Amino acid sequence: MPTLVDAETAGDERGALLGYLEAQRGGMRRALHGLSPEQAVSAPSASSLSLAGLLKHVAEVEQGWLRDACGLPHAVARDETNWDGCFRLEGTETVESVLAFYEDVARETEELVRAVPSLDDVFDLPQAPWNPDEPRSWRWMLLTLIVEVARHAGHADVIRESIDGRTAFELVWETGAAPKPDFG
Repeated sequence: MPTLVDAETAGDERGALLGYLEAQRGGMRRALHGLSPEQAVSAPSASSLSLAGLLKHVAEVEQGWLRDACGLPHAVARDETNWDGCFRLEGTETVESVLAFYEDVARETEELVRAVPSLDDVFDLPQAPWNPDEPRSWRWMLLTLIVEVARHAGHADVIRESIDGRTAFELVWETGAAPKPDFG
């Protein structure tokens, strides 16, 4: 459950899109709130996904889209034999280091999106079976990121509830992302 975004007070279209992206990122981060390192890397469902692995994946994917939009090489080179490496912590990676990496990527996204002259500006995507051949706009990229993070935030909700029964609503209220409503 993302926190609500008031697109009318976000200032402009960029602010609204960045706000919606941040709301979804918050769902990813909150899913890890209060978990032990062992719980964060556990895969408690039929899927092999863990919360820490999902967090790493969305951070790397967001950074990859930024690199594509700016025409830069990807910071993390993956080949087909290590695709699942972006879904799990490796080497010295920790939940804290991946959270810090995600914060850096979010900051970079904000800076680059604010600096591009127009969300209508386009960029070419690298050749890949899943990429369209035509140039794409920064607006398209931001909407794609919102969808990507939201999809995985939903996975994170299910995984978190499988770990300890905590729901996204409870985590939103516990972390102060939104006040707990008075139902009574």
